Amino acid sequence: MLLASSEEAAMTTAPEFSTLAEPFRPELLAHCYRILGSIHDAQDVVQETYVRAWRGFDGFEGRSSLRRWLYAIATRASLSAVGARARRPLPSSLAAPRDDHRVVVADGDPTVPWLQPAPDALLGGDPAAIVAGRAGVRLAFVAALQLLPARQRAVLTLRDVLGFSVAETAEVLDTTAAAVDSALRRARAHLAEAAPDPDDLAEPADDALSELLDRYVEAFARADAAALVDLLRADVELEMPPTPTWFTGRDAVVGFLSHRVLRRPGTWRMTPTRANGQPALAVHRRHDDGRDEPYGVQVLTVVGGRVGRITAFNDPTLVPLFAPVGR
Repeated sequence: MLLASSEEAAMTTAPEFSTLAEPFRPELLAHCYRILGSIHDAQDVVQETYVRAWRGFDGFEGRSSLRRWLYAIATRASLSAVGARARRPLPSSLAAPRDDHRVVVADGDPTVPWLQPAPDALLGGDPAAIVAGRAGVRLAFVAALQLLPARQRAVLTLRDVLGFSVAETAEVLDTTAAAVDSALRRARAHLAEAAPDPDDLAEPADDALSELLDRYVEAFARADAAALVDLLRADVELEMPPTPTWFTGRDAVVGFLSHRVLRRPGTWRMTPTRANGQPALAVHRRHDDGRDEPYGVQVLTVVGGRVGRITAFNDPTLVPLFAPVGR
């Protein structure tokens, strides 16, 4: 009888839990991603969060909001997942850039747990976007967060991105208000120099951005590096995890693409998408037999109507996560 009663209670709880908790999934995914720097890991932690929350839902007494309760579970699970792992960097946080494309390019380093991009489609409805605009998930911001200890990442995102109070943040992290204030001061100080420039958040109007992307995609399709010159800022930067070598300056970037990437027309097929609140491209590589193979995802930072940074994540496992966007 006890077993039957437990199963009956679970059947009663499941629909109610799903109805109440599912709307928070996208924002919880964004939160876990900010802490972990990996969309794959964030998806795993969010799934774990929902399993734990479902199992404990009968004991949820409503002394805090359901949203804050879920954030507490997700944050603690994220911090546990980080554990002793290395932070997830981009090449630009590990070494100085090169301004000459003729340098020896290092082999990709699969031992580094590189930062990953996050598809906008999976983060849709994230209230953080309302609180802090697109800065909350911008690639530069998430990369800067990775420079902080994990607990400081959690405090800063809870307070400055999500707008939790000191008391609420302390409750989520099961700590004191004084500890929250101390961690927040340190996090803000460390992040001050690495935070995105507000000017980088201002993208062109939709029509202008669409035209820019069309020309960029066409240049790759035709293997026409010269066509990229007018599309890139003079100080454009290119990084390509897992390759540690990265470049700065239009001459170096165009030279590298011309000599190493854009060798034959028809090799690259790019599909517009969105990542981290920015324009992005899912990249496929065409083989001699006509077969298209997933290659990676490029995230573009557009400043003043031109591309100021190309972050090319050369990881085929990312491509299936990114849905094409209508244009």
